[in-house]
Amino acid sequence: MHKLKYISFLVINILAINVLRAQQAPMFTYYENSYAVINPGYYGLSEGVNAMGIYRNQWAGFKDDFTGEVVSPVTFLASADMPIKVLGGGVGLSLMKDALGFENNVAVNIGYSYHLDLGPGTLGIGLAFSLDNRTVDFTKAHPLDENDPVIPTKEQSDMLVDFNLGLFYTVPETFYVSLSSTSLLEKKGKALEGKSSTSASFVGDRTFYLAAGYEYQFFNPKFRLNPSMMILSDIASTQINVGARFWYNNKIAFGVNYRHRESVDVLVGFVFKGVQINYAYDINTMGLKLHGSHEVSISYNFKLDLDKQPRIYKSIRYL
Repeated sequence: MHKLKYISFLVINILAINVLRAQQAPMFTYYENSYAVINPGYYGLSEGVNAMGIYRNQWAGFKDDFTGEVVSPVTFLASADMPIKVLGGGVGLSLMKDALGFENNVAVNIGYSYHLDLGPGTLGIGLAFSLDNRTVDFTKAHPLDENDPVIPTKEQSDMLVDFNLGLFYTVPETFYVSLSSTSLLEKKGKALEGKSSTSASFVGDRTFYLAAGYEYQFFNPKFRLNPSMMILSDIASTQINVGARFWYNNKIAFGVNYRHRESVDVLVGFVFKGVQINYAYDINTMGLKLHGSHEVSISYNFKLDLDKQPRIYKSIRYL
């Protein structure tokens, strides 16, 4: 969900109002694989240890007009979650590194989800503690006025402490609904060191997420369709994703995703010995002569014996 203006005018346009926000929350094309980051209610709902890694290179090869350096946004995410029977829910941990131009963010989330049996499914109610280290190297900035007293002239960093909150309801092999918010308190950091008392501060990026997915099983059990959608908003802007993946024999998948006013995304995936590997290529539709985006995700579920009544799953999410 990065916007081009944050590359070209990250400092000049935002410092004037005395706060420095990071670029909008990173968005993954395989957003179903990022729930451990955006919704702590998801923790432990798969009845196993989920390990996940995603690498995304957005607008691959995009260069800074001033320096010629490649400054395309790059995001790396690693997460794991598992159920804890004695706690009546699950726990999760995630690490995300997001680099955009001369800004780098490293975020760590750790949290708990309480599981409540509700009708045919389970509701996860989750809360996560978030640590977000923000760093901006102002020596690489090229402001219109080099002597502007508001703009710092060296690398600046700060640690923001916040919380994420989420609800995740799932009926296995049928559907799920997710509602959550990250950086709920939208904490403001310390004032940055500048040449003026009006220096900016880092501020958390409160973002709201609404997502849902459905599983349609064809008469032939080898074929399955998984439509899904996600809406995320920081109030200032909103992004809508709608997509679907078609699975054959729970081993091979092809799909497409449409990101409103931004891209059309092609998805492919396969499962090998329980390891799911996915690739997505985003075709830019913004008309800004930007390159496409690449995304690779790898996931694995380590089954646990939870002494529960047996359930039979055909869905790839519960291998």
